Amino acid sequence: MSESNGLQHIRIVMCQTTHPGNIGAAARAMKTMGLSHLVLVQPKYFPDDQASALASGADDILEQAEVVSSLAQALQGTTYAVAMTVRSRELSHEQINIKELAQRLPQEVKEGKVALVFGTEMSGLSNAECDLCQVLCTIPTEQHFGSLNVAAAIQIACYEARMALFDQQIVSTDKPTLARHDEVEYFYAHLEKVLLHTGFLDPSNPGRLTTRLRRLFARARLEHEEVNILRGMLNALVPDVKMLGSERHRSQNKSD
Repeated sequence: MSESNGLQHIRIVMCQTTHPGNIGAAARAMKTMGLSHLVLVQPKYFPDDQASALASGADDILEQAEVVSSLAQALQGTTYAVAMTVRSRELSHEQINIKELAQRLPQEVKEGKVALVFGTEMSGLSNAECDLCQVLCTIPTEQHFGSLNVAAAIQIACYEARMALFDQQIVSTDKPTLARHDEVEYFYAHLEKVLLHTGFLDPSNPGRLTTRLRRLFARARLEHEEVNILRGMLNALVPDVKMLGSERHRSQNKSD
């Protein structure tokens, strides 16, 4: 077992941010609460002087920030991804509030890496982006004026994470290892190909059912070995189907 600060296990993911000042303000919010891992998915302007100005001394967070082209890339290596959303949605995901999330964080960081995912300033996260996460989380606000600035939402989330994890040394457990995001994504790709091959899915609209299957497995919180078992079953059913990626992408037993 290894020991580390739980805040180091949390990454903040900002998707398609249009205003660079919000990136800088988010970096400042993170640093004041002891978080340091920022991932930017297709930011419109970055790096940018306005981001640096609003960071107010948190330039190291900006310099270390990862810039990626997709949310799937941003979630690689994580075991628990949380879609931060301003409103409840008619999706079958589990939906919790920020206080409930804070109560879960000590256990989640013991089991792997956690991502808190924030959407664009105007429209938030899409349903497709939410489908890449295990749970939806809201920050309770005034009913008639509930929209938070994204940097303000990040400040609140970072504060709750700090209160839940500050000064706690997280000792990793010997419990079964949860599957990483990328392992689960390769399983989904494998499953879809097999279901198309067998005629179970409508090839003209496979997403109608695969979206529900994603949500089902997201609630199950698949373990590394369970993904191996499921992919073994799929290989036994259709041994000759061509899978996405190379063999090295199949459930790797390594930590991020």
